[in-house]
Amino acid sequence: MMDLDRQSPSTVHWSRNQYQALFATTGGQKSERLAWVAEDESEAPGIRAFLVAQRVDAEWELENIVVARPARRRGLGGILLGEFVAHARAEKGREIFLEVRESNECARALYRKAGFEETGLRRSYYSDPPEDAILCSLRLY
Repeated sequence: MMDLDRQSPSTVHWSRNQYQALFATTGGQKSERLAWVAEDESEAPGIRAFLVAQRVDAEWELENIVVARPARRRGLGGILLGEFVAHARAEKGREIFLEVRESNECARALYRKAGFEETGLRRSYYSDPPEDAILCSLRLY
């Protein structure tokens, strides 16, 4: 996941500890996060895309979604996002939130196609490179 993260300049770059924390348990209970990966074993084995989300009560935050450069424009991001939205609905989620780089038109188009609305702006939210974030949300019920 980290290798794929580093190959995508528009994603939020997490540290190794942040990725390892996805798989940690606390007090015998699983974390409120989920991490899904899409693999393709027909070509070179490996992760082609991943999605990370966190739930707090009935609200979800889509924290990261990354698709490998060679796998882009093939619908893989849309499939992961669609499965996540269906999962959040099945878990009785009320809303999904996310932030996206203002310049990331491909991701913004994907989110709009899935029904997300752009609801605000966070100035200088991202670093490396510095950039504003567009806030998006999708009401599930």
